[in-house]
Formats: sequence, structure tokens, C-alpha cells
Amino acid sequence: MKTRLSGLAALVIAAWALPYGLGTYTIHVVNIALIYALLAIGMGLAMGISGQINLAQVAFFGVGAYGVAILTTHSGHGFWAAAVLALLATIAIGLFVGIPALRMQSHYLGIVTLGLALGFINWITNAHITGGADGISGIPVPTIPGIDLSSEYLYYYLEAVVFAVGLAFGLFVVHTSLGRRLRAMRDDSLAAGSMGAEIPLLRMTAFLLASFYGGLAGILYGGLIRYVAPETFSISNMFILLAMVIIGGRRSLVGCVIGAIGLTLVREWLSDFSTYAQLGYGVVVVLMVVFAPTGLAGIPARLRALRRHRRGHRATRAELRPFTPYEPVEDFAQEPGLLRIEAVTKQFRGLRALDEVSLTVDAGEIRGIVGPNGSGKTTLFNVISGFYRATSGTVHFAGTDTTTARPYVLSLSGMARTFQNLRLFGQLTVRENILVALDRTRTRAIWRYALWQPGVIAQERRLRAQADEILDRYGLTDFAESPPAALPYGIQRRIEIARAMAARPRLLLLDEPAAGLNGEEVQQLIGIVRSSRAGGTTVVLIEHNTDCRHARCARKSPCRPVERSTQRRPGVVAAPEVTRGVPRLTPRAERTPSGPGERSAGPHEGSHLVNLTDSARAPRLTVADLSVHYGGVCAVSNIGFTVEPGGPSGSSEPTAPARRPPEGAMGSFRAAWPDQPGRPRTCQDKARDMVRHGIGYVPEGEAHASPGCPWTRTSLLGAYARAWNKETHQQLTDEIYDLFPVLGRCAIASQEPSPAVSSRCSPWGVP
Repeated sequence: MKTRLSGLAALVIAAWALPYGLGTYTIHVVNIALIYALLAIGMGLAMGISGQINLAQVAFFGVGAYGVAILTTHSGHGFWAAAVLALLATIAIGLFVGIPALRMQSHYLGIVTLGLALGFINWITNAHITGGADGISGIPVPTIPGIDLSSEYLYYYLEAVVFAVGLAFGLFVVHTSLGRRLRAMRDDSLAAGSMGAEIPLLRMTAFLLASFYGGLAGILYGGLIRYVAPETFSISNMFILLAMVIIGGRRSLVGCVIGAIGLTLVREWLSDFSTYAQLGYGVVVVLMVVFAPTGLAGIPARLRALRRHRRGHRATRAELRPFTPYEPVEDFAQEPGLLRIEAVTKQFRGLRALDEVSLTVDAGEIRGIVGPNGSGKTTLFNVISGFYRATSGTVHFAGTDTTTARPYVLSLSGMARTFQNLRLFGQLTVRENILVALDRTRTRAIWRYALWQPGVIAQERRLRAQADEILDRYGLTDFAESPPAALPYGIQRRIEIARAMAARPRLLLLDEPAAGLNGEEVQQLIGIVRSSRAGGTTVVLIEHNTDCRHARCARKSPCRPVERSTQRRPGVVAAPEVTRGVPRLTPRAERTPSGPGERSAGPHEGSHLVNLTDSARAPRLTVADLSVHYGGVCAVSNIGFTVEPGGPSGSSEPTAPARRPPEGAMGSFRAAWPDQPGRPRTCQDKARDMVRHGIGYVPEGEAHASPGCPWTRTSLLGAYARAWNKETHQQLTDEIYDLFPVLGRCAIASQEPSPAVSSRCSPWGVP
């Protein structure tokens, strides 16, 4: 702490003394750099912290500058009165630009904001009030008693104070509750909404902050130059600003400042070579995105990690500690019908996932939802928690009709959930994941950030104390500052449950919480669920683990698959043997030549379903001495096994005792294929090389399917590892539908659907 204060004091002294060693032109360049630094802070808050692609920052910059110019030269207002009005106008424009963020995200939002910026540039270029292409001159100098701000040396101190306050405020936002919710929204907006984050208001808040900093920079620019013209707010300057943020590190406000100041100075040095400079900026941005995606701000952390690795740094052993049960609630209110579902139907186009489902859960229950894959269990959870809206029927929670309620409203009302596929906030630490759920502050309370910062600080201290208690209760204290993605799967599952319970819910929805856990972890999970119920939380869970289900659930409700034969569109018949547009072909192993131009499929063609008993009996895969560490956590300890041909699962034999390797070991991996007698593959080989050598991999969860790509195209992606051409396209399609005829039926029912739609029809991976 003392080192940081000393460094900060030295930086302040250096900034204060800077003008004394600079010439007139150089101090002008420094003033411009500080203005761009303010712009970069606003853009970093919107893009890097909040995840909102904002390409209208230059428009906010222009609104602030032109607002001051018009109000001072046309309306006769003083500079500071005009500055306040211009700032308010910029914020209003920012909220207007943020409206599309309520309906679209990703590059679509970027295109819309860029279009709005182009519209603003067109307006200031052609409007009479803005002076057209000539701009507006004669903007008065800001006045401060006793200080002549017409001197750029003195104006530097005004800019430095505003910049310092702006940076401090931005860092304050990022490291407190509002910033955590913005970062959680960036990482996973669905999970953030289920934790009580008001996603629509947070998106508008991101644009409000961006417009505030943009307007502030425009006001300072108008007072410095005292002239505004359209070329200052061009799209080329917008992309220069974008380059500043990317090069500096969009997820770090300090990195954004470094990138803005550095690139502004470089632009001046290369002003005589503007053509080559533009090319150089593009090359640098591409190199940073490819080799340093975290920007300049992330390079020190990467260098420290590399230094620790080369020195064989021994990480402190992190340990998952036992769960501390909740104190039983003796006067548990047995509220009948805490959750009541009446005749709920959910339909996706021609596919009906839920068909008039009715269910009542009383307070104090542990209710299990059972059924095969594809029966709509997770779809039911999504309807209950507000992610899907029921086609018909009603959902009541705690006596209130919540059929159309949004996820964050339900969370604030006392409902929490986990997900079938883990949805932790990957860029936040374990402690910050818990803090997001603990924070019940409504977004409308952001006025405290401007008017009552001590209240925000006091609340932050309370939240951190509560987070430490939860981390200690769930045995996660050693992992508090670790990113969840660096931890083993079982620990991530516990983190997700701890995060859900941190919201102090009345109703907890657990979607297959035991999936992927070993026997010991399942027993720990059983204790956590029972203790949660004893502590006053009603639990509804989906679980396929029979022992786990019987140990926890007092009552079980079956969820049966909807008859697919009743889900036809008018005029479409999808029988098991006949599908329109997808011929039901004879399996390749049984097909015979139908004409002189066709030959029989060889043993290694088609779907590769060959008789392995005729193959060499040498092991198909040999793994030896495999060890993997995540920081101080040993996930795999010196494992070895072999896989023999002869069946879908093969066979495995342990070849080495499971013992813990030395701390910091990178691990080793050796795999050999009998039909590839070359050098053994190692852990340094890339995934694509492994695939080409014959290893297929089905990753956990459903997130790896291409959500916007139809099933036939998604399935054919795997064919790139094989030698194929246009003539084999139909052959590969036939193989897919031979092996998985249900995909053909889904393709007909949903008119060539994407995996996000078809997964609701498939018996595997139903949401």
C-alpha cells in the first residue's frame, strides 16, 4: 500500500511539473492527448467493461464540442453554462443511442452505432446552424477568476484536474458494485440477469457513462481550440480511438489511457508520413489482437506468469475445505403453493417442448423433476425462471403471477437457479462472482455514485464481509482470487451453488448439479442441498443420478417427452421411415451397388463404422504420464491408460500410480497410433492435428454447437478433417441421417433449423 501511495505521489508531482520542460507546440499535443484519454475512458467503460460495442463515441465527442460552440456563439451563453447544457444534451443523445442495445448485441450493435455516428457527421457537415463544412469559430475562452486559460500551459492544469477526477471516478465505478454488474453482463448477460442484474438498465448505463466522458472531452476540446469543424469528428478518428482502446487494453481503464496518450504522441511524430502511419496503426491493432488480446495493460501479468514458469515457481497449495452447514430454521413457514404451474405449454415453431405441464411445490420441499433427455425439464426451468415465455398457461411464485416476469425481477423476488452447463463469470474472480449475487442494489440507485460516494464505499465493505462468510461456509476461501475457469469442474459446480445461495433465495432451482461430479463430490452436494433446505430454502432439482436423487428428493414429478408425431406443421408428414427432402437410406454397411457406375463402400469409407475385430489388436491410443496443474490445483496426476480396438468405448488399463507430481509441473502427454508409426504426439500438438490423426471429441455441454448454423452444415464441419469434395457432400449428409435419423425429422419439422432450435427435438442435449 505504501508503495502504491508513493508511486501515485510521484506521478502527481511529475504531472504538475511537466509543462515547465515543454515547448508551446508540445504542450498543445499533450492537451490533445488528455482529451483523447478522456474519450478512451468512456469507450473503455462501454466496450471493455460493459461489453457494448459502441462506435458512436466520436459522435458524443462532437455533440459536446458543437453544443458549447452553438450555445456560446449563437445563443450568447457563457462558457460554463453552455458546458453544462452541452453535457446534458450529450447524455440525452447517449441514452438515445443506447436504445438499440436493448434489442441487439455484438456486431449488429456496432453497425447501428456506427450508422448513428455517420448520421451525426452528415448533419454537422450540412446543417446551417453548425456552420456546414466551415465549422464554428470564435468560441470564448473558459474563465476562472485569477487564471488566464487562454494560455495552453494553464489550460493543461484544468485538463489534468478534470482527467484525474474522471479517471478516479471511472476506476471507482469499475471496482464497486456497479462495475461488477457491468462486467458480469459482459461475461454472461443471461447469468447476470438470473443474479438480479437489471440488464436493460445496465446497458443504458454503459452508454450514459460513455456519453458523459465523450461530452466532457468535447467541452474541453472546444475551450482549447476555440474552433470546431466536421473533420475533427470523422470516422477515421473514430477508428483511431478504437485502436487506442484495443492497443491499451479495453478491459483496463489505465490501459485505455496509456493507449490514447501513446498513440496520440505517435501520430504527431508520424504526421509527415500520414499514409504509412494509417497502415502502421492497422498492423499494430492486428498484432495486438492476435498476440496480446489484453493489450498493453495485460503484458505485465503475462510476463510475470512467464517468469514464474521459467523459474519453476511453486504455487501455494490451494485446498477445497469442507462445507459448513446452515443453522436449521425451526419455525420454517410451510407455505402451500410457493411455486404453482398451471397447464404450461411451450412451443418452438413446430416443436412442442412442454405440453400442459402442471406442478405445485410447497415451501420447505426438496422436489425432483425426473424424466429422460428430451422431456423438457430444462425448458420447464427456463419458463419458471423467466428465460422463456410460456406459449400458454401460467406460473405463480409466492402468490404472484410471474408468467411474463423477467429473470432479474424473479431473482430480486427470491428465486435463484443454477444451469445445466456452467455459467460462471469467467473474467471475474470467485469472490466477485459471489459479490454479484449478494448485491441487491437496484440500478436506479446509481445517483449515489455522483452524489454520495461514502454510501457506496460503506455498502461495498458490507458486501465483501458477507462474501467472505459465504466463501468460508462453502470452503472456497483458498480460491477467492482465482478465476473460475482455472479451477476443476467439481469446484466450479460448488461455486455456482454458492453464488446462487448468496442471493438468499426462497426457491432454488438446481439443473443437474451432480453432472460430472465423482462419488465423493456427489455426497458433498447432497449435504449442501439438505442443509440449504434446512436453512429455509425450497429446492427443485433436475437430476439423472439415481442415488443422488433418492437421497435428496422427498417427492418427484415425472416429465415425459411430448409425442413428436403430434408436432407436425400443416402439410408435413415426418414418420420414422419417411422424411421429406432427407431420403431414408440403407446403412452404408448394407448398401450394394445399384448400377455399373457405383461401387461398394470399402471398409474404411463412409461413416468409418468398420469391423474392428478384423483390425490389428495394437492399442489405438496410449496415454502416459499425463499431469495437469491449474495454478496450485492438481487436476490430473500422472495418469496413464490404453484404449484397445473392439468397441465404442474400448478398454483402458492404468499404467501408473496416481501420485502428485512436483508443484508447477506442466505435465506430459504421449499418445501413439499404430497406423501412424511416426513420432508420438505430445501435449504441444494442436487440437486440429489430433483430429486429423483420428481422435474425435464431443465437448461437455451444448455451447460448442454453432447456434446460427443449420444442422447439416454444422455436422459437415467435422468432414474438414477428411479428404472430401463437392461430390461427397450428399454422401456425408446421407451418413449423418443414417446414424441420426432424428436430425432428419427435426430438419423437416423446423425447416432446416439451427442447433439452438433442433436441440429441443433431439433426444440428446435438450435445453
